[in-house]
Amino acid sequence: MSDELLLRGGLVVDGSGREPVRGDVLVRSGRIARVGGRVDAPGARVVDADGLAVAPGFVDMHAHSDLAVLADGDHLAKVTQGVTTEVVGQDGLSYAPVTDTTMATVREQIAGWNGEPAGVGFAWRTVAEYLAEVDRRGSATNVAYLVPQGTVRMNVVGTEDRRATPAEIAEMRAQVDQGMRDGAFGMSSGLTYVPGIFADTDELVALAEVVARHGGFYAPHQRSYGAGALAAYAEMVDVARRAGCALHLTHATMNFPENRGRAGELLALVDQAIASGVDVTLDSYPYLPGSTTLSALLPSRAAAGGPERTLARLRDPAERARIAHEVEVVGSDGCHGVPVDWDTIEIAGVRDDALGDRVGRTVARIARDEGRAPAEVFFELLLADRLGTSILQHVGDEQNVREIMRHRRHTGGSDGILVGAKPHPRAAGTFPRYLGRYVREEGVLSLAEMVVHLAARPAARLGLRDRGRVAEGFVADLVVFDPDRVADRATPDQPRRTAAGIPWVLVGGTPVVEDGVRTSDRPGRALRRARS
Repeated sequence: MSDELLLRGGLVVDGSGREPVRGDVLVRSGRIARVGGRVDAPGARVVDADGLAVAPGFVDMHAHSDLAVLADGDHLAKVTQGVTTEVVGQDGLSYAPVTDTTMATVREQIAGWNGEPAGVGFAWRTVAEYLAEVDRRGSATNVAYLVPQGTVRMNVVGTEDRRATPAEIAEMRAQVDQGMRDGAFGMSSGLTYVPGIFADTDELVALAEVVARHGGFYAPHQRSYGAGALAAYAEMVDVARRAGCALHLTHATMNFPENRGRAGELLALVDQAIASGVDVTLDSYPYLPGSTTLSALLPSRAAAGGPERTLARLRDPAERARIAHEVEVVGSDGCHGVPVDWDTIEIAGVRDDALGDRVGRTVARIARDEGRAPAEVFFELLLADRLGTSILQHVGDEQNVREIMRHRRHTGGSDGILVGAKPHPRAAGTFPRYLGRYVREEGVLSLAEMVVHLAARPAARLGLRDRGRVAEGFVADLVVFDPDRVADRATPDQPRRTAAGIPWVLVGGTPVVEDGVRTSDRPGRALRRARS
């Protein structure tokens, strides 16, 4: 039986930025064998792509699928929107490298991001072992990994608020070095999350120097996207410049009322950095609400020491009063220096099913319904759910979203949390939303430009020299979609509705979506950074 598949007569949007042209695309043995004109392949399986676009598969530059790629064989949220590669290990907290103790702490701390899916096992400890587990199980998508700086700090320093010693910095550098040798593409940080938040600039530079030596990039969730956003972006540029490291600004937003209409200031800073020789890219999601855990709103001092110590503080009435003042009046570092508006904090998911009636309501609405203070609802939900609650935070600005996505170094990233009763719809809708709303309906970018943003540029950032383009010899990670129909269908009320208008998705030449139906194949694998 022939292993050839011929996509006949589609509009080839090749990822170069050039105008699309009609032609055939022949896939053979997992790679693109021919592109353009009419291709003669008598033994090939033919897919009629007339009226459809053929593009390189999309790269989700900010994914929270660390466990989903192991546990969810279907992985519908991603493959049905044309994602063929995901970058995990985000926001400074993930599951490798870890010690036995750290693995237990991380699992507890980020259950609101990734859940606790059955059958995962968590037997690995190193980056190499995690990547090998992806390969052993097979995945619906390809997986690229970032070394999580917060987890590394947890391994070496713990979860306390203190400076690392020179010996500890040396050990952290060694762990980052090993993670990069194991195949990681760079390092992430979560500088509003414990313990990454406790790292000072010099510590970040020391670790980013190791990443730079391996030709990787630094992908920080910075210290603020609110009151101190521009200063926080400037710090990340400073880290990259001092370390000589490429920089990828993850979920690059300007959120909260303080930053409405200020995207131009961020982009000016980015352009100045690029002009001075710093290699900067960024990603964003095409939605206004953000998404994180409810516990992320806590001040870092209240979250220091790990989950058990955090929960103990939340049981102390005097400590609760201090935390409430910081969160509601001062603006905690966990909430980007902005006092919380409880009307913007919507419960998206809970660990304990008994708390399910909270999902879909804001903290303010729950407080009004129950005749209680919002802070009391906040504390009691954190305690009852053991910090496992996920939220939507309605703080975005449409003008900023559009301006940032137009930038010449922009890429797409869903930042999609896949667990909970009502997760953010961006987990299932980011890429078709870019194509439907912002290309077809509103013309923010052309189709050719957007495919560069969603496929070619992120592949280049990852150093994937044979992905991200529809070109002969490239790996056949491909998405076939209808430019006139492609659309996100996920909504806040139905966040797992899959996209419309994407009938075919190929990973390594193997269909994972065929005529709009998920196949049973898991051809994705762990990608490893090419040794420099």
